[in-house]
Amino acid sequence: MLIWIIDEEWKDYDLEKETLEARYPGVEIRCSTYDYAKDLEDFGYKADGILAQVYASIPGSVIERLENCKGIAVYGGGYDRIDVEAARKKGISVTNISGYCAEDLADYVIAAMYYVNKKIAQYSSTVVEDSSHNRWGAMAVTAQEHRLSAQTLSILGLGVIGKVVAARAKALGMRVIAFDDFVSKDKMDAVGVEKVSFEEAFRQADFLSINLKGCDENLDKVNAAAMALMKPSAWIINTSRGKLIDEDALIAAVKAGTIAGAILDVIKVEPPTGSEPILHCPGIYVTPHVSYISVESFRALKERALENLGNMLDGKRPRDLVN
Repeated sequence: MLIWIIDEEWKDYDLEKETLEARYPGVEIRCSTYDYAKDLEDFGYKADGILAQVYASIPGSVIERLENCKGIAVYGGGYDRIDVEAARKKGISVTNISGYCAEDLADYVIAAMYYVNKKIAQYSSTVVEDSSHNRWGAMAVTAQEHRLSAQTLSILGLGVIGKVVAARAKALGMRVIAFDDFVSKDKMDAVGVEKVSFEEAFRQADFLSINLKGCDENLDKVNAAAMALMKPSAWIINTSRGKLIDEDALIAAVKAGTIAGAILDVIKVEPPTGSEPILHCPGIYVTPHVSYISVESFRALKERALENLGNMLDGKRPRDLVN
């Protein structure tokens, strides 16, 4: 049996080797980068199963070359770079993984709100100049902020991750509202979240957390018209997918003062080259898609991908099948 790993993210595959060798004695594990054309010709076409990072592109032309493959297990939630329809036609199952890092993403959202609210980086960066001009204590504060418990967090998408974000925010005493066409008012009431319309989610937000699915239907869902409804003091936080925000409109809104700013862990072009305008707008803070990372999430991600792959190899229905 040959297992093919296509990845440029992980530093080691100790867990993969340990798990696969225990389950399939004598298994051969081969690894490739995203530039795998030669490896496909040399050995990849013979793979019985594939473990692929979310950034690995596996188009229909590649899937057509696979002779023995029973399944492609993606390391993460995004599978838009896999031609799932071509895989289905060839009888190859595709899986992704969602919810494994809900706590980590929720922690990031809370951290982002505190980053904005307490201005630790800002005050730290100016403390020498402030102290030299006798700006200490209240004298160093240019504008007072409301406590987080006096503010409203608006969540777009109250799925598994959105519910954890809501629970974290409610524990801080925040008012939490949410827009989600697929979650009823009764279900939101049950978790202490107020159901609102799409427009009200923007209009009432002090902070807007984007937790929608990264599907094509949600492309540029957060656009100029939506941002025009927001308070000039409001912030957008995105840990979902970059495609959900019209980045040109966001840059324009921040520059114009329509909203205060944004904290983004995902952008449209990933990985970026460094020249993207979204990386160079004051008031927009971008982190390199790390909100999901922790010791616990990494292990859960790998274990679940391996579970999905094993079930596909054994002819069982995996729990995270997407095609």
